Amino acid sequence: MLLTGFDAFDGDAINPSWLAARALHRRRIAGHAVLAAQLPTQFGASLARLCALLAQHRPALVICLGLAASRSALSLERVAINVDDARIADNAGARPIDTPVVADAPVAYFSRLPIKSMHAAIQAAGIAVEVSQSAGTFVCNHVFYGLMHQLATARGFARTRGGFIHVPPLPEQAAHGMPLAQMVEGLRIGIRTALTVTRDARHGAGAVD
Repeated sequence: MLLTGFDAFDGDAINPSWLAARALHRRRIAGHAVLAAQLPTQFGASLARLCALLAQHRPALVICLGLAASRSALSLERVAINVDDARIADNAGARPIDTPVVADAPVAYFSRLPIKSMHAAIQAAGIAVEVSQSAGTFVCNHVFYGLMHQLATARGFARTRGGFIHVPPLPEQAAHGMPLAQMVEGLRIGIRTALTVTRDARHGAGAVD
């Protein structure tokens, strides 16, 4: 399975999404070896790198990780939307506004991950987790949408599961941060669930407002 994280961004020396992905590199989970790869925090280049990895490795499962600095839990993203709308510039200085990720493509894609089953399993381990209804409109959503579009349109990916998880900052980055070891364990549980559950659970994990 393929697990990606982003490089450091916006003046930070580290990005916990990459630290978590790297920590799981070469581990075997549910009989599958984890391949971790770093994506640049750049519109366009991040997706080009991801598509190259997909073509090279043809993974059965793809999970992309990104940092959500304001969140305190692992956020299992439900839907990717077809828009780039950057409040700040990416690492290459690009700042697209109201631009589609993929021209003339669907408005949105749902995750292919069994997010409710993953939510239940991670929560049962005592690790903070939530189902998120928005991955934003920055590079994280850009990669999430691009991934789902590739799985939906490219040959050979009809059965490939894929999706996006936002991770919180580390405690040294924010008071509401999550320790790396806990983050990694939650992701390991989520990956194992995604690889072994054939039909997603049904339980309430949505947003009230």
